[in-house]
Amino acid sequence: SSCWDFRHLLGVPSTATQAQIKAAYYRQSFLYHPDRNSGSAEAAERFTRISQAYLVLGSATLRRKYDRGLLSDQDLLGPGVRPSAACRAREAGRAASGAPRTMFNFDAFYQAHYGEQLQRERRLRARREALRKQQEDQAKKGFQWEETRDTTFIFLLLLIFILIGLRI
Repeated sequence: SSCWDFRHLLGVPSTATQAQIKAAYYRQSFLYHPDRNSGSAEAAERFTRISQAYLVLGSATLRRKYDRGLLSDQDLLGPGVRPSAACRAREAGRAASGAPRTMFNFDAFYQAHYGEQLQRERRLRARREALRKQQEDQAKKGFQWEETRDTTFIFLLLLIFILIGLRI
């Protein structure tokens, strides 16, 4: 069970679409990203909670569990997320001070959510590069053919003029 209201955290209604949830996540993560708020433990903690909220609300399966109140801490152990010590401390009624801070592996999260897109982009980039090389090779070969073609055409014209000149 979660100790935060993820929708309230992201600022979206219960009827929010995946696009609205994603947009809210991007807005919030941009504001509270640790790179933009270096040294702010509060911003880092908020960013971690926002990322955890998006992990749950961005997944249809986890969102259904969350809506039904069946979401467990085990469900939150998705890619890139370590257990939330602060959340467990709140649920147990203990003070969160002194508890290890929740850490979020943004690289693993990014890979888990955008891995397919990244692979598609890599394949597309490789395909474009292969096509570019093929076009360059064809351009080089085509250029040589043009020179040969032009030389042959001039030679044939010269031959025709010579033959016409000999008949007159």
